[in-house]
Formats: sequence, structure tokens, C-alpha cells
Amino acid sequence: MATVRTTQQLFDLAGKTALVTGGSRGLGLQMALALGEQGATVVISARKQNELDEALAALSAQGIAAHAVAIDLAADGAPEQLAQAAIDKLGHIDILVNNAGASWGAPAEDMPAEAWDKVMNLNMRSVFLLCQAVAKRSMIPRGQGRIINIASIAGLAGNPPGTMKTIAYNTSKGALVNFTRALAGEWGAHGINVNALAPGFFPSKMSAGVLQAMGDKLMAEAPLGRLGSDEDLKGAVVLFASDAGRHITGQILAVDGGVSAV
Repeated sequence: MATVRTTQQLFDLAGKTALVTGGSRGLGLQMALALGEQGATVVISARKQNELDEALAALSAQGIAAHAVAIDLAADGAPEQLAQAAIDKLGHIDILVNNAGASWGAPAEDMPAEAWDKVMNLNMRSVFLLCQAVAKRSMIPRGQGRIINIASIAGLAGNPPGTMKTIAYNTSKGALVNFTRALAGEWGAHGINVNALAPGFFPSKMSAGVLQAMGDKLMAEAPLGRLGSDEDLKGAVVLFASDAGRHITGQILAVDGGVSAV
């Protein structure tokens, strides 16, 4: 009879490797910390080296083995360059967290085409190309991997009247939701689990303006009556990254205090 592992063993990531994009601050750093705290060696990427240096210091302070790659994933060839740089540092990639993203606020009728392209290129095109590069270089040859896409509850619905006007962001995150399902269907045969987290409102640089204007209203409308915190994505990302979630693929988990449920 096969040995049944304990819950602690199922969530253990010792010996695993992870690449987290947009990992220098906010939700990305929170998830990098979570994976590292469970034993994974982590590579984080972002555009600004000074923010990466600060993040590496925070990870190191927790005893986490971490590396950084400064790169703009929207640039031509950048996803492939990042995949190779991470493999050079880690040897292989067990876990890929696609967190880097951008938004742009404008009424749909006035949204500049270049703004639409900027959001779609980073939030969707670069994710596809990075998944492709990591899978071909590491996950498919090894017959295993975990891909975790960071979508948003903005990809599950539109915005209420009088609130945000973020047509490109919502569209990109909606595309990422179905990309997750489609990729899970294709790559399950390679032993690759593909899932997505859909956060609600968490304090971050991207959401600062919205929360300043509407934070109290957003909290009041959430069934749990609160915004996300510096801990609220940790358990979810570890579930999808670890053997505790090995029979879960093609799923989108909203982490939003119940906002998308009502």
C-alpha cells in the first residue's frame, strides 16, 4: 500500500523552484514569500532593479533563497530571455507565477489604441509567450509543472456604473481566465497543472487611486467587510503550487472577500 503523505508534506515545497513575475512588490512579493517560506528557491522579475534589490532583502531576511532578473516583459523577446535567465539560475522551473500586469483608466469610447495594446501585450501576450518558453525549455521535457496565472475579479464581470473605467484591463483578465482553462486542457498530458487566482481589491500601487476614492464603499460591499491583506494570497498560491493541489487544474479561484459571489 502506498504511503499517504501528511498535509504538511503535501504543502511542502522544499527542493522546488519558482519564477514569479512582477515579484518585487505587492501581490507578487507576497506570493514569492509564500513559496519561499514553504521551501522553494525563487526567481523574481520586475522592471526596476532598485525594487528588486529591496524585495531580495525582504526574502533573504526570511531565510529564502532568491534571485532577481530585471526585465520589461512587454519588450520583444523578453519572455524568452526571462525563461532562459531563470533556468540558468535555477536549473529548471517547477512553478511559474504570471503576476506582472498593467492597467489603464479611460472611458471605452476614449481609450487610446496604444493604451489598449500596452495592457493586452503585457497582461496576455507576454503571459502566453512566457508559458510557452518555460514549458518548452523545462516543464514539458520533465513531464511536470505548475502554472499559476494571476487574473482578477475584473475578468469575471464588468465594472458597476460610476466606478472604474478599465475596459482593456477587464478584457485582458477575462482572456487570461479562459487562457488558463484552455492551456490546462492541452498541457495536462504533460503533467502540467494550470490554474488562476482572481484577486479582489488588495492595497497596491496599481489600486491606490481606486482605494483612496472608494475604499470604504468597496469594503462595505464585500461580504467579509474587508480588503485583501499581505497574507490573503499566500495559502491559495501554495495550494496551486504544491502537491496539495495536484488534482486541481483549469480552475479560477477568486480571493476577494466574497465580492464575486453576490
